[in-house]
Amino acid sequence: MSNGTSNVKGGGGKRTVLISGAGIAGTTLAYWLARRGFEPTVVERATGPRSSGNPVDVRGPAVGVAEAMGVMPRLREASTKVTGMSFVNRSGRRVGRVNMAALRTASASREVEVTRSDLAAILHDASRDAAETLFGDTITELHQDEGGVDVTFAHAAPRRFDLVVGADGLHSTTRRIAFGPESEFVRHMGLYVATMQLDGPSDDPDHVVIHNAPGRMASVHPVHGRGLAAFIFRHAEVEGFDHRDLAQHKRILADAYAGDGWRVPELLEQARASDDLWFDSVSQVRLDSWANGRVALLGDAASSVSLFGDGSTLAMAGAHTLAEELAATPDDPHAAFARYETRHRVLVDPRQNNVAMASALMVPATRTGVATRNLASRLWPTVAAASWLRNQVTPSPKPVAEAA
Repeated sequence: MSNGTSNVKGGGGKRTVLISGAGIAGTTLAYWLARRGFEPTVVERATGPRSSGNPVDVRGPAVGVAEAMGVMPRLREASTKVTGMSFVNRSGRRVGRVNMAALRTASASREVEVTRSDLAAILHDASRDAAETLFGDTITELHQDEGGVDVTFAHAAPRRFDLVVGADGLHSTTRRIAFGPESEFVRHMGLYVATMQLDGPSDDPDHVVIHNAPGRMASVHPVHGRGLAAFIFRHAEVEGFDHRDLAQHKRILADAYAGDGWRVPELLEQARASDDLWFDSVSQVRLDSWANGRVALLGDAASSVSLFGDGSTLAMAGAHTLAEELAATPDDPHAAFARYETRHRVLVDPRQNNVAMASALMVPATRTGVATRNLASRLWPTVAAASWLRNQVTPSPKPVAEAA
């Protein structure tokens, strides 16, 4: 679909909802709103479905959502098939290992790991017939009253909607327009992250291979026969950081990893040559309320932060909850937004509060911390699996029921 084109005709007096962002949260919400009698429209700045290729998990409550959408078989087919993580020293010798298959078995987990791009594409396919989609466009103004929201777009003609939902990520345009500047709600958590697709295969077809230096992690993840490199490193907030400035990102990355061992020099060379390096701050989004009148926020726009791939799980669960609550009281969206927020914060708040533990595990700040983590990893499949799972597996809400 090109800019401004749609695949669903309006009419019938259905309540209209504009969703900003065609990512994980936005496409899931569009699917469930259409199932519940709403007329969703999705606006996306990109010219087509897009997302970074880093692996994410569909686990806990998102499994039920995916099953109810009928996409779980496709997700399992697209899964990365990773069975473990190996920690290596600067010479490449393995110094720790986590048996992920054993952890999944211990928890009777039905989770699946897929790339974000595969998840986004599968969810987009599931929702494409449910929503009008405007690619290559974005919201520029919102003016709301008691009856609806008047929306101005960068390219499409202005329109009026009953509700607007911002599912447009960490750097949400909807949040900036309706709630205030990003600086009021987004807090740097002392880490930056970068990912990129490699030219060749991974080191190990079944294991994520991870190298740590104090305050830095570099890894290669097997994805469908190719390698995906990831960097997570501790760094104070960069003054003048621009999440769209690729040249700046490459300079920051090269400076942070200068002198590291293992495959890091080679990976940095590929990063310098890449035009598809994804780079951003690990930041936390916190708002007192996720709704302002007839405008609400969803996914990372409302509550970003996870270092264990839970963002996609939370986005899918939150989208289903929001659609469910809007359908329960379609004449009172304010009450629906409040119930959605109350329910979904039960899942979100623990994940946001665990960022320090997650960063200590994946990016130890000292050599002693690296050595301790590597030693502990050898015990996880047997001694520590249950404790680790209690802390890491997102709790499930009530089962997802198919829409009537």
